[in-house]
Amino acid sequence: MSSLPEDPTRLISEDDRDTAVRRLQEAYAEGHISHEEMDERLHQVLTGRTRSELVRALVSLPEEDAGTTSTIAVAGGRIQRRGAWRVPRILKVASAFGRVHLDLSRAVIEHPVVDIELQLGTGRARITVPRDAIVDVEDLHTGWKDLLYRTRRRSGSGGPRIRISGTMGFGRLKIRHARR
Repeated sequence: MSSLPEDPTRLISEDDRDTAVRRLQEAYAEGHISHEEMDERLHQVLTGRTRSELVRALVSLPEEDAGTTSTIAVAGGRIQRRGAWRVPRILKVASAFGRVHLDLSRAVIEHPVVDIELQLGTGRARITVPRDAIVDVEDLHTGWKDLLYRTRRRSGSGGPRIRISGTMGFGRLKIRHARR
């Protein structure tokens, strides 16, 4: 439930609703709730308007596995993720030489904190984060060029925290917030 907005009176988005529906379907498939219980809870999720209504529908479900890790690695060439891709809790990106572009602006981010570990040799890297994301780059070590990132003023919208760590050799990392 930590992937849902923090404010219980806040109106939910379609992404919040989709996440809740997916959690209910997984709980039913794993035998945690009956068919009738899933129908009732789905009705709550599909007709609910606020976070508190989603919380009531998801109460007593097992916690999601927060340890999901994915690795994307290439020796050379391009690594690119954009559109509505599902961002794992931990994403490891490794490239000896080549370009990396991760666009999280329309991605499905189900975790309140996402760790992106970069292991890049040469080449440019660009990461676009959601408009309301909080970015932490303290554990990123750059070699030849500095990081290009301007911290945004904090907004009270409760966006995800994106922690970027790892090492970069002879490339430059540019991080920007989505405009929309």
